[in-house]
Amino acid sequence: MSLDPELQHHIQLRRGDVGRYILLPGDPGRCEPIATLFDDAAHVASNREYTTWTGTLDGEKVSVVSTGIGCPSASIAVEELIKLGADTFIRVGTSGAIQPDTPDGQLAIVTAAIRDEGTSSHYLPIEFPAIADAQVVDALSEGARRHGISHRLGVSQSKDSFYGEVEPERMPLAGQLRDRWDAWVGGGAICSEMEASAIFVLGSIHRVRTGGVMQMHSGDGSADRGQLLITAVEALRVLIEDDRRQRQWP
Repeated sequence: MSLDPELQHHIQLRRGDVGRYILLPGDPGRCEPIATLFDDAAHVASNREYTTWTGTLDGEKVSVVSTGIGCPSASIAVEELIKLGADTFIRVGTSGAIQPDTPDGQLAIVTAAIRDEGTSSHYLPIEFPAIADAQVVDALSEGARRHGISHRLGVSQSKDSFYGEVEPERMPLAGQLRDRWDAWVGGGAICSEMEASAIFVLGSIHRVRTGGVMQMHSGDGSADRGQLLITAVEALRVLIEDDRRQRQWP
């Protein structure tokens, strides 16, 4: 453990290294491509699954921090970033499409998440909903509209087991897994991923803004990810505009 009380143990960052606005991909390899859409972006730190780049958008400091796969590692990143003053988080990633009519590559702007994972139950009882911040949802929708990007709003399933979703037939609980998937389809959930629910629950607890945009794949996952990244970055611009407007309110 570091003797520096400001240095966060897992993400290896201290106050000033990141902005209040954070994009959260899972893969460390996606941080640099996202950062190229910022102004004056620079690599700040890499440790374990956590890679950080920081730059600016419209004069405001913004950052991208990878979380690794799943709610446990994502919750660590968000907890430590909140300690450093961040208050706006957008999960940016890929997901499996749930609804059979989903065009491959369409974006899901996540309004809430099914807590089908274990991490968030260590924070709040399972009856407590995992809900995205309405302002972030609106910003993501506006970001997609500004660039004419196809998207839909809806609920995500956040799970712990990737192969339990994609290869349920070889699991001892195959029947249960298929029945639950049918329930998500019937309930209108639009995508399946592995981080949103814990991030949203932390947002509720810490009174910070959270949201998520996922590229949905119903085929081989070869769709261009450029629209995903453009939407996420444009949403930050919308939030920056809104926050500045509110500060100027008499």
